[in-house]
Amino acid sequence: MSADKPTPDYKNTVFLPKTDFPMRGDLPKKEPAILANWETGNLYGRMRRESKGRQPFVLHDGPPYANGNIHIGHALNKILKDVINRSQQMLGKDAHYVPGWDCHGLPIEWMIEEQYRKAGKNKDEVEINEFRRQCREFAEKWIDVQREEFKRLGVAGDWDHPYLTMSFAAEAQIVREIGKFLMNGGLYRGSKPVMWSVVEKTALAEAEVEYHDHVSNTIWVKFPVAEGPAALQGAAIVIWTTTPWTIPGNRAIAFGNEIDYVGIEVTAVGEGAHVQAGDRLVVARALLESFAATAAISAHKEFWSGKGADLAGIVARHPFHGSGYDFRVTAHAGEFVSTEAGTGFVHIAPGHGADDYELGLANGIEVPQTVGPDGVYYDHVPLFAGKSVLTPYGKKGNADAAVTDALKERGMLVAEGKVTHSYPHSWRSKAPVIFRNTPQWFISMEKNGLRKTALAEIEKTRFVPESGKTRLYSMIENRPDWCISRQRAWGVPIAVFVNKKTQEPLRDQKVIDRIAEAFMAEGADAWYSSHPSRFLGNDYSPEDFEQVKDVVDVWFDSGSTHAFVLEDGTRADPTWDMQGPADLYLEGSDQHRGWFHSSLLESVGTRGKAPYKGVLTHGFVLDEQGRKMSKSLGNVVAPQKVMEQYGADILRLWVTASDYSDDLRIGNEIIKFMADHYRRLRNTFRYVLGALDGWQESERLAAKEMPELDRWVLHRLAELDRKVRQTAENYDFHSLFTELHNFCAVDLSAFYFDIRKDALYCDRPDSIRRRATRTVLYEVFNCLTAWLAPILCFTAEEAWRARPWTDGEESVHLRIIPAIPADWYDAALADKWLELRDIRRVVTGALEKARAEKKIGASLQAHPVVYLTPERQAQLAGLDLGEIAITSDITLSGAAAPADAFTLPDVAGVAAMINLAEGEKCERCWQILPEVGKDERHPTLCGRCTDAVEAA
Repeated sequence: MSADKPTPDYKNTVFLPKTDFPMRGDLPKKEPAILANWETGNLYGRMRRESKGRQPFVLHDGPPYANGNIHIGHALNKILKDVINRSQQMLGKDAHYVPGWDCHGLPIEWMIEEQYRKAGKNKDEVEINEFRRQCREFAEKWIDVQREEFKRLGVAGDWDHPYLTMSFAAEAQIVREIGKFLMNGGLYRGSKPVMWSVVEKTALAEAEVEYHDHVSNTIWVKFPVAEGPAALQGAAIVIWTTTPWTIPGNRAIAFGNEIDYVGIEVTAVGEGAHVQAGDRLVVARALLESFAATAAISAHKEFWSGKGADLAGIVARHPFHGSGYDFRVTAHAGEFVSTEAGTGFVHIAPGHGADDYELGLANGIEVPQTVGPDGVYYDHVPLFAGKSVLTPYGKKGNADAAVTDALKERGMLVAEGKVTHSYPHSWRSKAPVIFRNTPQWFISMEKNGLRKTALAEIEKTRFVPESGKTRLYSMIENRPDWCISRQRAWGVPIAVFVNKKTQEPLRDQKVIDRIAEAFMAEGADAWYSSHPSRFLGNDYSPEDFEQVKDVVDVWFDSGSTHAFVLEDGTRADPTWDMQGPADLYLEGSDQHRGWFHSSLLESVGTRGKAPYKGVLTHGFVLDEQGRKMSKSLGNVVAPQKVMEQYGADILRLWVTASDYSDDLRIGNEIIKFMADHYRRLRNTFRYVLGALDGWQESERLAAKEMPELDRWVLHRLAELDRKVRQTAENYDFHSLFTELHNFCAVDLSAFYFDIRKDALYCDRPDSIRRRATRTVLYEVFNCLTAWLAPILCFTAEEAWRARPWTDGEESVHLRIIPAIPADWYDAALADKWLELRDIRRVVTGALEKARAEKKIGASLQAHPVVYLTPERQAQLAGLDLGEIAITSDITLSGAAAPADAFTLPDVAGVAAMINLAEGEKCERCWQILPEVGKDERHPTLCGRCTDAVEAA
């Protein structure tokens, strides 16, 4: 080139990526704008219209409770549901999702009562429907707050028409469901021991109870033998209990038929002993040593031994005999008796325990009423009237001490102590609960075969993970009758009338229908504001009937949701158009005893079948150290704060990347880790969009016209498509995330993009190689945006809108996952490129070593010599290893490799030496080639770049 001609500037001839899709996500600002756009354009409504007629997929929402801001557990739950719904939608189904709320119950009632307490007022003095109105308003407030927080997570659903257990239609259907149990005989009123909260003054369901360590007083007590074998006359059976306050309620003793028992006579005692020499005591032989140590018995002799079965028919005296407890205490075999602790005998108080009650019922034993709803002994209880088991604040009362002192006075106390053990507490008040006998409404597990049918339905249900099946099965198999009554105000009343003379509930479908009709019009408040004649009609006199005012257990409320969300004729809102049974119920693992449980019993009891085909459970959220989150530890992660700092897509990525079948962890470091993963995925979108700048359909190449490398990427898309569909059906998003992340970070960024950027930037636009690359990137973008849309719902939408072409759906969420041509899948090609990547690893390893030794800078300065076995050389037939390894030239040799050649221990038959490339550096593509300078038109370019510039 002559000196008077200016040097050409070739940088504008290089096809560098160009896109408006930014590197920084800035999600906290962008996501609300995207949400607003979806709402303005009624995206969810369009999804429903365009899905009409497709195969339905129904994930029935387990209702969260409407009493506070959402927490990280809520976020996990709702995001997982959304990922599943969006995945099913994009598989070509109609995934209509109706969110719901649980609105009744004690937590809300407790909050309103607290407001009265602070104001020095008595809630019981407030007119009941006024109180219920305040509860309803409280729930409405939090529903609105939670709705916006759930929407901010990107959860798509019919938010304008959620289901509420306090809606009039729902309350009407709940009372119809109660009526079905009433009419089929499954509902009955009985007096049984139930878990009772003294603080909240109501019965509790198992699902409302949590277990914490609790320090209990423990006593060993004599029950003198009154009737029985001559050898045991003058002896006393010794029981052990952790609830001294239940001794006044004792009516029997239980033993184990196969347990070996021994009678001992005390011959010497240690300091502090309550027993004395000459006492004759009966205990289990396996527990004799520990018992003697506890009772400070230093010496004894054996006077009797036998099996538990030998004790059948024994009658003992109550330890307070002669003070109002002058009844026979009979001994009976009990399967629940063990030798794990105590004495091998269990004292039976039928009014204070499930096993006690069942044994008493089986043997015709009285069930006494000893403790009132306030935790205080009734006035008719001898010796202890007015003593309290628990205070109204959940603290230990004076009953234990009173009973223990009375036993000491009568010489009936053998030993006393304390024990720390797991004990039931109310999950609301956190106070210990007690078992007490009280009239309640129950649904029988045996009547109409409820238990048997429920177990059969569990066998038909799909559980994810499978362990959930065993857990739910064992709970249903062993549970007592369902206590559905609560002595509270805020809930759906058990709208039943009881005949005052016969004490039988009125079973009349016309009465039930009238009640439901009133509830539809006015809500459940109608039960309290209407005269009974409104419901009884002309057939019955109100004077003959008691109107039940208990409310139904909130688990019955939520267990009935299938009835007013998924069924024609009872659906609370006709826009929902979903059919039961649901394809999936999805909640935390605690719901085996909660919503999964109550929904199964309600549906089986009224319809004979489960309300669901599948049940999925996820774990709880812990902090990074595996600790439960608590304000006192300062380790609470609020989803609102994460979204403010990072965006909802980071939370969604965390949910997807985690193994939800176990407990999940979250904290600052984990969130940062997720943000790093997000950036890799985002940068993949950015690079592909930039590389597709100006894309025209005329560039497209068929797969068979492409080079092997590009066909290998199409094969990977075919593999991943199978994985996407499989994981969507198996709800296995953890493994899907791993696959997609590795595809973007390893297969694309570190391999394919790295190799093909030269062709993208420097080949002439109509070259086969560049067209193949652009076609592949188009398909990569087409697939990735669809595959990631359920997970990164905001980012996938942003990327889809940034595509440099206008064909296709307006929103990525209106799309269906692309169908992959069958000929893209090529297992043989995949196997070949697995081997080729191993060869490449040896060459790139040698290049890195040479770079570290300052022999080269960029890899394009190198001309490697690669020593290959004949088998390895055959693998490279027709391929340019220099292109694959990103070097300017390369030489393949079948000779023996020099001793100092670079090798990798896991890649046999490959070695590499690095030499410098010969020639000049092309000013446009930066390759060092001998041909640079040979063309007078462009003396600083290689032949390929000269051709590209001339063709431009």
